[in-house]
Amino acid sequence: MLSKKKVILLILGLIIIILGIKGVAYYNDLKTYQEQVNDITISQIDLSQIADGVYQGSYEVKWVAAEVKVIVKDNKIVDIELLKHKNGRGEAAEVIIPKVIEEQTLGVDVITGATSSSKVILKAIEEALSSN
Repeated sequence: MLSKKKVILLILGLIIIILGIKGVAYYNDLKTYQEQVNDITISQIDLSQIADGVYQGSYEVKWVAAEVKVIVKDNKIVDIELLKHKNGRGEAAEVIIPKVIEEQTLGVDVITGATSSSKVILKAIEEALSSN
């Protein structure tokens, strides 16, 4: 029969092993996420080539996703509705939408502290406008 001390050491050892495995998995997920975000490139859209209409687009990386509805009239973006925004602490990125409408370009600066969400939202807008 195992002594109480050996049982406690065995349990602690198992806990340490489990935490180590979880830590490695999290590190790998984080690395994948960072690579996905770094690989996002936002292409400029020629609004003169976009017909009036309502366009939907979405984009997703490991922990962040966005779905948008973009309304174009007279070759201008008149509204962007954020239908879905899965984010960690990236809610601040949602202020990028009025900037896109105001400047009529996807070439706006990303929001500091919410870079990933900013890039995902911009990519979702690009996807919407590229789908016409």
